Amino acid sequence: MTASGNKILLKFKNHWRLKLWLEIFFYAIGSAILIYFMFHNIIFCATAFIVVGIVVFVFINPQKIDLQEVSKYIDQHLSSAEYSTSLLLLPQEHLSGVAKLQQYKIIKELNENLRIKPPDRLIRGAIVLVLLVLIGFLVHQFDLMNILSESNQPEAPSEQIVFTPTDSTSVKTPAPILESLLLKIKYPGYTGLKSFQTSEMDVKVIEGSKLSWEMKFDTDVASVTMESIGSSYPMNFSEGKYKRTSTASSSGFYSFKFIDKQGASYVSELYSIEVQKDQKPVLEIKNIKQFTSFSFDQNKNLAFNTLITDDFGVTNAYIVATVSKGSGESVKFREEKLNFDTGVVVGGRRQNLSKNINLDLMKMEPGDELYFYIEALDQKQPKPNISRSETFFAVIKDTITDQFAVEGTMGVDLMPDYFRSQRQLIIDTEKLLKDKAKLITQQFKFKSNELGFDQKVLRLKYAEFMGDESEFASATPESVETHEGEEEHDDEDPLAAYTHKHDTENEHNLVAEEGAKEEDPLEEYLHNHEDPEESTLFTQSLKSKLRQALNEMWDAELYLRLYQPKKSLPYQYRALKLIQEIKNSARIYVHRIGFDPAPIKEDKRLTGKIKEVSGFQKSEELSQPVVYPFIRKAIFKLEHLIQNKEAVSDNDRKLFEKAGNELATIAIENPGKYLKTLQQLKQIAEIKGISTSVLPEVQRGLFLAIPEANPNPIKKEKVNSDINQLLLKELEIND
Repeated sequence: MTASGNKILLKFKNHWRLKLWLEIFFYAIGSAILIYFMFHNIIFCATAFIVVGIVVFVFINPQKIDLQEVSKYIDQHLSSAEYSTSLLLLPQEHLSGVAKLQQYKIIKELNENLRIKPPDRLIRGAIVLVLLVLIGFLVHQFDLMNILSESNQPEAPSEQIVFTPTDSTSVKTPAPILESLLLKIKYPGYTGLKSFQTSEMDVKVIEGSKLSWEMKFDTDVASVTMESIGSSYPMNFSEGKYKRTSTASSSGFYSFKFIDKQGASYVSELYSIEVQKDQKPVLEIKNIKQFTSFSFDQNKNLAFNTLITDDFGVTNAYIVATVSKGSGESVKFREEKLNFDTGVVVGGRRQNLSKNINLDLMKMEPGDELYFYIEALDQKQPKPNISRSETFFAVIKDTITDQFAVEGTMGVDLMPDYFRSQRQLIIDTEKLLKDKAKLITQQFKFKSNELGFDQKVLRLKYAEFMGDESEFASATPESVETHEGEEEHDDEDPLAAYTHKHDTENEHNLVAEEGAKEEDPLEEYLHNHEDPEESTLFTQSLKSKLRQALNEMWDAELYLRLYQPKKSLPYQYRALKLIQEIKNSARIYVHRIGFDPAPIKEDKRLTGKIKEVSGFQKSEELSQPVVYPFIRKAIFKLEHLIQNKEAVSDNDRKLFEKAGNELATIAIENPGKYLKTLQQLKQIAEIKGISTSVLPEVQRGLFLAIPEANPNPIKKEKVNSDINQLLLKELEIND
């Protein structure tokens, strides 16, 4: 009986505690969401969740609910229990007969009529959660945090902008005074940078930032415009201020211009906006080689680490893998997108990810190849920047090779499958020379020797097409017999295996032997198939070229074995050139069908009559396009104005305005160098009656802005005096 009663009370206690824990979770998660909307920081969000959870736990404390508390609550809310629920907590050995009877009655009552539920305040917790989430959403939607921070900050001292009248003769009343000028900069949300306001008009911002200008004058003006590189944008009047909002997409220059009620116009100085691009993620792959090969019985795992860094955080990174099966025309490709073993933290600026690729799980077989690269995306909106790593390769070696049998009725493919190998050797040799400073001497010599071995293998492959015996072939019994009286030489040349002795081994061909058979004069023009030296798969011209390529490979291998890859490169290039010529000579060129000339009239041929033959002459003058024509014209006009001390006319102002637009395109890349010249040129173009003292300085700045012209070869006239002619004549006589 007691066990059954304890189970009822224990179930009631667990239900009560669960509701209290759920209430604590509502308060904590609501506070965390509010903090995230306000500050957009995961650390602040997690801290708020933990702190609020601990504070609410101290006040609610679900652990204080025990069986005694449960029995008191049931006695107070269930009249049929007759305040005897505590009897369920006592052992039957300590109870009298009446108490045992009452205990049995209470258990029966609780099993049949226990309809009360533990007290909870889940509705209140849910309401608080909804209110906190709603407040956070409104703060994020209307950017209330930035508004509050701007209102609490002391107003920055306004930069003094001087407006100059464009025509001083038309000014009849005092110019309106600029009371306040403010520029608000709001960075894109994904950057996590706080918005701010400033009175400085020369700014550097991130691409996609929102710029808002506000201007207020002491009196009413007719209109206010913002001018930027030949374009004019009117500013809207609202709440007593002139406002304009723009999104920064490219660097440039701008100025303000307003017209007062009397029609007089005023213009400000020129200001710059420098837009910084969001950089692409930077990928660094570690602990893996560019090419990896596995035997069939090896553990075929590719393990590597990838370090990804970005200025404003990475949003995703993955591996694009392609598996190729088969060869030739039957090759098949399968592409998969793989995730890293360690998850990508969205928004992390520096992430170290790892991956272990099992080729068996990729369902790869011997002879299959794996190509993969890594892509990373940052948080830029609306279109993220994407970075891609170099491609890595992995292959499972195929131990089974097919041998071709050539029959009389079968066609023969004369071209070997190794034409790209020599090019790869050149690339590897150049890379070795480039990395020489980073390698120790032992590593450099080891890699050079490895390249020499690869060159040797390639040479042997080509030698098979010449009918040469392979160096790996087993020796015949005759070649290993030791003849009596034959001296064995131990002191052999260590470079004999890597040199090509043209002068010593070929001497018997240069000196006629006594009793030699008289040579056939037509022998060199015949192709004797019975001669094993002539029975190759190539024609005579291809054979000679291939022999030259093998000779070049000999010398290239020699210098690689001597740890001198720089001297080996010229021989490798010559070998590659010869191989390419062999490949091109095997191509078949089809004669192009073109113009069919009329047949020659034999009665007029070789008569020498050219009366009806007319010549053709064409003359054409080639000229280079003029770069920045208005800047060049402005330089000549400034020179004219400086020499003649003339005033600037309206036509001159139009020319200077066009020259300013050209100069602005140059100054975008280097605003600090040309900004002053651009401001002065704008003043000359827009302000009437300006002093001509600034004209030489403007002309000097325009000269510096013109790029240097490319040299144009022309014929120069030579001026020779009589003395020079006599000197040249004497030199010719005495030559």
